[in-house]
Amino acid sequence: MPEITLYALMEHEDDPKKCTAAKLARFKRLRAVRISSRLPRGAVILDPEAEKALSREDVGAATRSGLVVLDCSWEKLKRFPRVRAGLKHRALPFLLAANPTNFGKPQRLSSAEALAASLYIMGEKEHAGSLMSLFKWGPTFIDINEERLEAYAAASTSTEVVQAQARMLQLMERTKDERTN
Repeated sequence: MPEITLYALMEHEDDPKKCTAAKLARFKRLRAVRISSRLPRGAVILDPEAEKALSREDVGAATRSGLVVLDCSWEKLKRFPRVRAGLKHRALPFLLAANPTNFGKPQRLSSAEALAASLYIMGEKEHAGSLMSLFKWGPTFIDINEERLEAYAAASTSTEVVQAQARMLQLMERTKDERTN
């Protein structure tokens, strides 16, 4: 099976030395684009506002047309213009960030973490690990999310990913309650 082509729709707002998408582009691990019309039609785009969760159902589209991350600041994400029609918008399930800026914060993933999580969920664990190996903190992302990533990767559909997420969140809540009692 061919490797999934990665894209980043770049806003160039971050310090280039800290921008994970820029680093991946420098290492030729993704293609950076400035305008959405340069993205292939049918690509899977990671969108936290999407109504459907990323799952193994998306492997075919991602393999054919690519996987896209929006590389912009978290503050701008809500105002980010909807990218062109013809892309498959997917949200990532619950994960914890390992990047130095947002370590331990839920859903505050860097572009590299979002891409690696997506690859892992779609069954490309080696590709995900390879991306994360470019960052000192990268392997920690896989380590702290391994149980969640495995559960999401075992799910076949978006609905099953959401169900796995609900189980993970319930388990976290139960563990938290046990610690406080």
